[in-house]
Amino acid sequence: METQVTQKGLDAYWMPYTSNRQFKADPRMIVGAKGAYYIDDKGREIFDGLSGLWTCGMGHNHPEIAQAVGKQLSELDYAPAFQFGHPKAFELAERLTELTPQGLNRIFYVNSGSEATDTATKIARAYWRVNGQPTKTRIIGRAKGYHGASWGGISYGGIGGNRKIWGQAMEADHLPHTWQPSQAFSQGMPKTGAELADELLELIALHDASNIAAVIVEPMSGSAGVIVPPEGYLQRLRELCSQHNILLIFDEVITGFGRTGNYFASQTFGVTPDMICSAKQITNGTVPMGAVMVQDDIYQAYMAAAGAAHNIELPHGYTYSGHPVACAAALTTLDLLEKHQFIPRVAELSPHFERAIHTLKGAQHVVDIRNFGFAAGISIAHRDGDPAIRPFEIAQKLWQSGFYVRYGGDTIQLGLPFCTELNEMDRLVDAMGDAINSVS
Repeated sequence: METQVTQKGLDAYWMPYTSNRQFKADPRMIVGAKGAYYIDDKGREIFDGLSGLWTCGMGHNHPEIAQAVGKQLSELDYAPAFQFGHPKAFELAERLTELTPQGLNRIFYVNSGSEATDTATKIARAYWRVNGQPTKTRIIGRAKGYHGASWGGISYGGIGGNRKIWGQAMEADHLPHTWQPSQAFSQGMPKTGAELADELLELIALHDASNIAAVIVEPMSGSAGVIVPPEGYLQRLRELCSQHNILLIFDEVITGFGRTGNYFASQTFGVTPDMICSAKQITNGTVPMGAVMVQDDIYQAYMAAAGAAHNIELPHGYTYSGHPVACAAALTTLDLLEKHQFIPRVAELSPHFERAIHTLKGAQHVVDIRNFGFAAGISIAHRDGDPAIRPFEIAQKLWQSGFYVRYGGDTIQLGLPFCTELNEMDRLVDAMGDAINSVS
């Protein structure tokens, strides 16, 4: 199974979100996958501790998805999304509305999480315009928030490394993140910090609600290192948005379709937003796809403002919106989530994962552990002023030991496959302890 990648090939590919020089000096090639494991070019099985990139919660290479995709390719490989349709797009939309929180019954298809957040924020801004309030344009994000790599995503996103080199983007402002030192080593939702939602009042005082279109947050921040919302925080944010006539958008690109033990984190945390952004797990990572779930009154406002029936109500979309192959993969993914009861399984086994991951408290360099559902983040102490070096070294040691995890900033991040067995959780945590304790 030796890789056939040439040096010319290595040189040609400019890899995304990757330290290209380091990787190309020591490539880590994945050539196969099955269940909760990758296979590298040396034939080793590597436990997938992040479900791909939070994408493959059901594990890899389900034959049912492959069969559905192959069948769809043989019947209808592509259909135009503008002014025409195909049956599976409508079938999937109906299925999704049966799973979303009440009222989120309009589905707009995209191809990625970045496109989902761009779409939701565009819908929000134009919603106020068609409602006669065109000054409501500003989007409020949150520090440490990740909403994709587009111009919109880096504007209302709040991760400094994703913003600093690009220069001026669109108008946005940011709430503070919810992590506080007093919350360190919280198991699940921190008990304190709900009052941080009131920082929105400061931004309203600064910009005025008449100029704010929407607040967009991840219910649980993933890329920042799994920052879990304090108890009551999201409820207060919902209350303030409603009071001040501001739309609330939840970016559930990571949490959607099972990660927290429900189909959506909004259900887990008991808060219904005006829109939900989803992607990744919607097809189990097999075919690029995303969807924005929208409250009916937003959709109806566009319909009412469009004039003649032949006018286009929302001048927005993508060539591959609702692609037939992606829809086939998504429908089969939903079937398998239900058939194998993967989401109840996450809820059932999350307490074991919580206990296991918190046994790393006390390991050298570990300054915090956060968890919820099948997600966890571990903050690692900086070395010589470099926040990223220890997480990088820990992740490389884990890869050598047969485990794949994500490292970003000063964190190690886990997003377990929903099919993970208890002994696999324990093996992963033990290996993490060994790797953490081995770095200087």
